[in-house]
Amino acid sequence: MEAWIWIGFVVFILGMLALDLGVLNRKAHVPSIPEAFAWTGLWVSVTLAFNAFVYFAYEHHLLGIGERIGHATPGAQAAVDFLTGYIVEYSLSLDNIFIIALIFAYFQVPLKYQHRVLFWGVLGAIVLRGIMIGAGAALIARFHWVEYAFGVLLIITAAKMLVAGNDQVEPERNPLVRLARKLYPVTSRFEGERFFTRLDGRRAITPLFLVLLLVESTDVMFAVDSIPAIFAITQDPFLVYTSNVFAILGLRSLYFALAGVINKFRYLKFSLVFILAFVGAKMLLSGFFYIPTLVSLAFIVTVLAVGILASVIATQRETRLVSPLGGELAELSRLTLPRVRRVVLLLALAEVALLAGGMALLLTGPNWVILPAGAVIFATEFIWVRRLLRHVRQTQAQQTATAADQPTLQDRSTAQAADTLRRRPTIELVQSPRRE
Repeated sequence: MEAWIWIGFVVFILGMLALDLGVLNRKAHVPSIPEAFAWTGLWVSVTLAFNAFVYFAYEHHLLGIGERIGHATPGAQAAVDFLTGYIVEYSLSLDNIFIIALIFAYFQVPLKYQHRVLFWGVLGAIVLRGIMIGAGAALIARFHWVEYAFGVLLIITAAKMLVAGNDQVEPERNPLVRLARKLYPVTSRFEGERFFTRLDGRRAITPLFLVLLLVESTDVMFAVDSIPAIFAITQDPFLVYTSNVFAILGLRSLYFALAGVINKFRYLKFSLVFILAFVGAKMLLSGFFYIPTLVSLAFIVTVLAVGILASVIATQRETRLVSPLGGELAELSRLTLPRVRRVVLLLALAEVALLAGGMALLLTGPNWVILPAGAVIFATEFIWVRRLLRHVRQTQAQQTATAADQPTLQDRSTAQAADTLRRRPTIELVQSPRRE
């Protein structure tokens, strides 16, 4: 009987997408920022309304919903799980906006065609994530150790995100793009909104189809991180899947409002690193004690708020364009990569120790020593990072002062910046020229 709720949800989502593309956005146009925010507000409202339905359905176990994971999930718990999963997916998908904007800039996709790519990209993501979530739920139900494997994966992903360099678009290295080029000829320019056309009497693909393949493959790579993160919140497949879908739909609407400024949120990746590390530690420690979902929700919201607020303050104080990772972190990763790796590992260890020690205070025996050990590690690394960042800022200030006294150095920096812009397309929400 629970299958009817699944069917109803899928029909509802397909109906909303059909209304979007077939009626409201039937003609290609460039969505304005107010329109993008209006659609985002609509999807957030629909999400909150659906969360109310989740509460009612699980509270009364409508059609048997909420009874498949070994216990009867109450409505309040299900609603909190859904909302937490939604926020986790939404926050982790923010970085995906930056990558999609890079792809559009690389192929010089006109703005009026980007909505169509995002629409079909969302449709493909709904199908692919459904398959991945179903497989993940089946593995966790059959092999308990998979939960710990997911936790390790999230910790590793957090470490890689912290020390990774700038994101780059390399279409020729994408296996889907290479396969498509082997199977079909590719036109030299866009053919309106069409993905397929005919070239010399043969079926051919347009660059817009290659963009769609890149967007889909990018979403799959991000899903490898985000889906295990939501499984750390709840293992109910319905809550995992529905929270994923609503987050994807909301982010797609928000794209046209954020794509041009997402790189200004320089500290957002710091927040994502802590979120991934937290949910990874939560999965690793799930066999020893339970961390309430409300605690997870409060932690995630707080970390996101701090990252966004810090980014806004930093942007107001600086007028130059900065990396999404932040200037300090980029400098860190180039000059002191071995020491940064040490910090990542020790901070992860400190977080696990603090969480374990906090719960160990409620237990008997010698386990209480874990907490001070974690606190010592955390404090030591925090002091080290502050000193290193202070040194980097002082170095940058000295370089800025030197550049102000020597105009030739400023000219050289301008030439280097121009060369960088030629090598990597800038993300701007403006009409891009058509390729010749």
